Amino acid sequence: MDRIVAHYRLRAGAGVAEEFARRVALEQSVECPLAAVRDPKILDEIVGQVRDVRGRGDGSFDIAIALSPRTVGRDAGQLLNMLFGNSSIHDALSLEDAEIPDALAEVFGGPNYGIEGLRALAGARRRPLTCSALKPQGLSPEKLAALALEFAKGGVDFVKDDHGLADQDFSPFSERAPACARAMREAADATGRLTHYVPSLWGSFDEIDRRLDLAAEQGLRAAMLTPALIGFSDFVALKRKHPDVAFFAHPSFCGGARIAPPLYNRLFRIFGADAVIFPTYGGRFGYGEATCRAIADAARAPLGRLRPALPVPAGGLTLNRVPETLDFYGPDTMLLIGGDLLLNPLDKLAGETQKFVRAVAEHFDE
Repeated sequence: MDRIVAHYRLRAGAGVAEEFARRVALEQSVECPLAAVRDPKILDEIVGQVRDVRGRGDGSFDIAIALSPRTVGRDAGQLLNMLFGNSSIHDALSLEDAEIPDALAEVFGGPNYGIEGLRALAGARRRPLTCSALKPQGLSPEKLAALALEFAKGGVDFVKDDHGLADQDFSPFSERAPACARAMREAADATGRLTHYVPSLWGSFDEIDRRLDLAAEQGLRAAMLTPALIGFSDFVALKRKHPDVAFFAHPSFCGGARIAPPLYNRLFRIFGADAVIFPTYGGRFGYGEATCRAIADAARAPLGRLRPALPVPAGGLTLNRVPETLDFYGPDTMLLIGGDLLLNPLDKLAGETQKFVRAVAEHFDE
């Protein structure tokens, strides 16, 4: 039976690493002393197995523990629970990676669209895709729609809500989504090309489900969720219930647990993200090039029969960094520039957006 292999980093003394690894193996499987497990089948198939304990030379250790996929069932939240549930309470331990058997990954289905599906929505055969963001919070639906209109006139492929936009009194979802959808249609009448509006969805499962129905009524084909906060199980269920929606996964709260960013993004893809947003190197956050490369690889690398997801570097990306960023990530990428474009007044926004779109198109000629 193929096992999940969880890779942890432990910051502890050499004398306790082996014993700590055995404790984690039990905690992440049967959660009781080994002597309390009397069934030979459970001992053989369910109890976690320490595969490796190796010093890193810096006072920390890499620990590999094999876990049974049977403990996961078919639930996304339970997969996280088995990987790093109780053991996340140990502040000396972090989850660095996990080898997920293809058969288990395929249970969750992966992206509805994947890279090729997003390219088809955008009408882009080979070039990278483009995206911008509606912000700041506090703007009315009409003002957000005015921004969306200018972005769309500028030719970006997608315009997404800032993840902080939810259902606030200054911008109720029931008003914001139709207003921005109308802006997309108005721009398409002028340009002959449809930009896709990507609303940010929050709330309980039922609330998000209803908002996805409203988005579909407005002709919207994509939506953004924040899986680490709405819940992984609900994310998978929503993705399955709405197979015609392309889901963008936002990384908010991914720093709230000691889980390596590339693993988080691979899990987003497994659970159903068509596009995974993350902060690129050199922006507002502290990810380095190696982390960003690993995130992009996790989104696009072969994974059983699952479609690849599109990496979306963001988080302070600027127009003058477009060539460098495209050289780093390659054509199967979506660049997201928000704040740098929004520094321009409304009457200049479409023109500056056109510069962004041209810079991407010229770098990878269709």
